[in-house]
Amino acid sequence: MNEHENLDSLMRRRLDEILATPATDEDIAVVQEQLGRYPRGMVAVGARDGQGIPLAVVTRPIVDGKVPFPTTFYLTGPAVVKAASHLEAEGAMRELGAMLAADEELQASYRRAHESFLAFRHVLAERMGDSEEHIAGISAGGMPVRIKCLHALVAHSLVMGPGINPIGDMAMDRMRVELEDEGVTVPGFFA
Repeated sequence: MNEHENLDSLMRRRLDEILATPATDEDIAVVQEQLGRYPRGMVAVGARDGQGIPLAVVTRPIVDGKVPFPTTFYLTGPAVVKAASHLEAEGAMRELGAMLAADEELQASYRRAHESFLAFRHVLAERMGDSEEHIAGISAGGMPVRIKCLHALVAHSLVMGPGINPIGDMAMDRMRVELEDEGVTVPGFFA
């Protein structure tokens, strides 16, 4: 099995895990309350806090049957959204971007995160019968070469788990104290 087939297989397994627990009406209502609008294209809750409250959702590559939507992982938990916004306001994207530019290992790991994002979205599109033609090669958050949106990178980390997106993981680490102060636990990252 080559590296592409292995990544594809891994992403298919992760999608199966996520889709094994479909979003309930209650999940949709909670996410709608979190976002202040109906969660268009929501397929499933991809990550929950320690109390089971949605933190991030998985969305279709095409919403409303025709609109390309490249943000596959969407951050919804209010405390996590707020903490990511605080990091952005404090200049974390610039700081993490400088780290990325100076570290070849981090660049390679971030490129792999980009590849995993694209592979996951591809298997999701196949499963949902969606086209990717208008978003092919486009991932989220600035991957693979820059840092554009910590919310997207954190959502990617939350849904896929630690060790997949190094920038999202670093952001989660920096958000830990704020989230713990808010009483938010994040399985896989901190209890």
